[in-house]
Amino acid sequence: MNPTQPNRSLPQPNNPLHGVTLESMLNYLVAEYGWGELGQRIRIRCFTNDPSIKSSLKFLRKTDWARAKVEGLYLHSIRYDDQHRSQHSDYHESPRVTPSVWD
Repeated sequence: MNPTQPNRSLPQPNNPLHGVTLESMLNYLVAEYGWGELGQRIRIRCFTNDPSIKSSLKFLRKTDWARAKVEGLYLHSIRYDDQHRSQHSDYHESPRVTPSVWD
């Protein structure tokens, strides 16, 4: 292994973004908020003027500060979803079926 090059195959158990592509983050955020609200939360023109996944990815891959904002909102959103899901898991679990004495 060359010490000047990072080893990209090392696992990153503490990095919640490890293995998550920018495209999947963007698709999640668009599904979660829609382009309108996403453009209000992160004020960049690729989200407000004729938005598309392709044009947004092109901009975000070149612009570190914008990508950081998208990653931050994504992390916030998935943490909220996880917390909300665990708090309300009792309501969404399927009822337990006990076997009948006749089975």
